[in-house]
Amino acid sequence: MFRSEYADVQPVDLPIHEAVLGRAAEFGAAPALIDGTDGTTLTYEQVDRFHRRVAAALAEAGVAKGDVLALHSPNTVAFPLAFYAATRAGASVTTVHPLATAEEFAKQLGDARARWIVTVSPLLDTARRAAALAGGVQEIFVCDSAPGHRSLIDMLASTAPEPRVAVDPAEDVAALPYSSGTTGIPKGVMLTHRQIATNLAQLHPLMPAAPGDRVLAVLPFFHIYGLTALMNAPLRQGATVVVLPRFDLEQFLAAIQNHRITGLYVAPPIILALAKHPLVAEYDLSSLKYIVSAAAPLDAKLAAACSERLGLPPVGQAYGMTELSPGTHVVPLDAMREAPPGTVGKLIAGTEMRIVSLDDPGKDLGPGESGEILIRGPQVMKGYLGRPEATAAMIDGDGWLHTGDVGHVDEGGWLFVVDRVKELIKYKGFQVAPAELEALLLTHPAIGDAAVIGAHDQDGNEVPHAYVVRQPHAAGLSENEIMLYVAERVAPYKRIRRVTFIDGVPRAASGKILRRELRDRS
Repeated sequence: MFRSEYADVQPVDLPIHEAVLGRAAEFGAAPALIDGTDGTTLTYEQVDRFHRRVAAALAEAGVAKGDVLALHSPNTVAFPLAFYAATRAGASVTTVHPLATAEEFAKQLGDARARWIVTVSPLLDTARRAAALAGGVQEIFVCDSAPGHRSLIDMLASTAPEPRVAVDPAEDVAALPYSSGTTGIPKGVMLTHRQIATNLAQLHPLMPAAPGDRVLAVLPFFHIYGLTALMNAPLRQGATVVVLPRFDLEQFLAAIQNHRITGLYVAPPIILALAKHPLVAEYDLSSLKYIVSAAAPLDAKLAAACSERLGLPPVGQAYGMTELSPGTHVVPLDAMREAPPGTVGKLIAGTEMRIVSLDDPGKDLGPGESGEILIRGPQVMKGYLGRPEATAAMIDGDGWLHTGDVGHVDEGGWLFVVDRVKELIKYKGFQVAPAELEALLLTHPAIGDAAVIGAHDQDGNEVPHAYVVRQPHAAGLSENEIMLYVAERVAPYKRIRRVTFIDGVPRAASGKILRRELRDRS
């Protein structure tokens, strides 16, 4: 068993809105949220006051403890207001992908039994259709304005009394994000106020922030990574969050330059762009102090290329998953130069880990041996909503959450994640990690992006099948050239046996490759 070297933290028994905004009065006139597109700025005093007024209006409308409110929006400065207002009114918040179809949204509404929706006017049609399909939705609110719908802006003028809801942080669900669905049907992940708030306290010593720091929120707030790293954590510590609704490279680079961003929390596709895209050279990114990547595996060579180009310390990584609130490992900001390349970090405070054999799950492995990663700690989810069997399959009787990820720990306690258990390719009995081959493919100068899955050849063997995006200048790149490039650099059993050229690798908003979509094509 591996234990964190950091001092334990006490469980944080506060509602999430109090855990995050409890120091808002102290930070007062400091900017909390800035719209990276138009410059709209909310101070800490305003965020605190505004979310309380919206909570009062929601309570007056009928939102009560035990309700579920669906927050259906891209990143905006209103998103945190809606989230904290809903939890203050006693509701759990289920966050919804803004690009979800009406049918997908309706399934989530029905599964979560959501009675309320907060959306934005451009997504209103989808929200209405989803509500009609799901049934049971009492009212749809909008963050901006739309005829026939109450708006959060109007709610700021509410004179209703602020709700006083008794929250049990250990039992009451604050957030109900849905797992990505890359390996199955999306499930509601029940995260209590205590689990999310305690995870923030666990992460704080390794990833501190302070007034004056500026982080750029381009990864979506609806995803647990964005919700924690880009919303809850910086607002808890008095930093400024500059908000972008989506990733557009030019807009992203301009925001770093114009708002003097000091820290980035991103996913590997953005690291790839920072390392390779010519547009990067046209902007002043000198304000940056660090970059952290998470949500998907990041190759050490790609990370090094990014940090070298920008003149920064090595790109740090972090590890976790929605079911873990989400963090368990991180490369400390003050240890980025000494961390071994490719590591996702060390165990955060109060967290335990086991690495167990893939062939004999009851056998614990030691340093240097790869197996499935198991986690135990106060950040482990309450369970999957309405799915006790799925919960029991994920969390065993001793409280160990089985991540489904394969990794190993070195003698210094640094974790290296190899791949997903279910995504490992078994070629004639040998295990091949897609992430390893993807990282190698990205070192080819003519390859812009790549994904690898297992496919069956004419003999029924599972073989590595690469989906490759050519760089704009590399139209002549051939299948044989790619297979030879890989063959010269890996053991024979790891060779790419099939190549398909595509316009773009399908990814979730978190940056994870949607391998299921690629399997459906093959």
